[in-house]
Amino acid sequence: MMPGLNAPPFPNARILVVEDEATTRKALTRALELAGYEAQSVASGEQALAWLAAHRCDLLLLDLRMPGIDGVEVMKHIGQAHPESLIIVLTAHATVESAIEAVRAGAVDYLLKPCSLRDIEEAVSRALERQRERLRRQHLIQVMAEALEALQEEEAQDRAVPTGEVERFLQCGRVSLDRQKRLVVVGGTGEDAGADAELTENEAALLSALMAEPGRAFSCRELAREALGYDLPEAEAQDIVRPHISRLRKKIEAEPSAPGFVCTVRGQGYYFSAGG
Repeated sequence: MMPGLNAPPFPNARILVVEDEATTRKALTRALELAGYEAQSVASGEQALAWLAAHRCDLLLLDLRMPGIDGVEVMKHIGQAHPESLIIVLTAHATVESAIEAVRAGAVDYLLKPCSLRDIEEAVSRALERQRERLRRQHLIQVMAEALEALQEEEAQDRAVPTGEVERFLQCGRVSLDRQKRLVVVGGTGEDAGADAELTENEAALLSALMAEPGRAFSCRELAREALGYDLPEAEAQDIVRPHISRLRKKIEAEPSAPGFVCTVRGQGYYFSAGG
């Protein structure tokens, strides 16, 4: 470990250095290894994308300006294919516009070259510490949500479903939902043919809210409040809603990675497409 540096929050964290200048690339990689991280390096955006296609990465140190695929394009790809990976941008040509673009593309920190190895190590440590706290909070929220869902399931079995309060059947395009039995049916013929799936209470509530207003984009906070009964800040609502949406897609979508019914609006939330 480098003298005077704190122990890394994730000793086994895997970091990818993406830097076209050989001397800087080697120095950063060696410094991170001495600090206790597992560090790899590549010399271009193209090499970074190829490496990420085959390896897990916790954090990238990414040069913003490189020949070929630049740092911003790399970040856009990572945001779609590897959203769990953290990105710290390094640049020798900082402007307000480049900083804004980097943050919008998903960077968690922005360092101006030349910067000291200590500055870089501290930025890495901060980013991983924030990630650890976010994951811990997400886990606690998920455990609480699952416990509450289990209680709701028990209560639902113990009580009769009131009639006349809400319409039992909901139809939108090829998707039919029986709210009472929490059964969804995706219609179609041939390759478009769907299947029946039994939903959990929360999955059914989310799908019902989306199907009731097809085309409307709901934020996670709105879905948590209107469908699940939680009044939470958007970040915490995302931690609850996203796992349910992921499981719901696996039950009703032909290709969950390219959903046609429960669609994402980047930066806004989710909407239901009747034409899926």
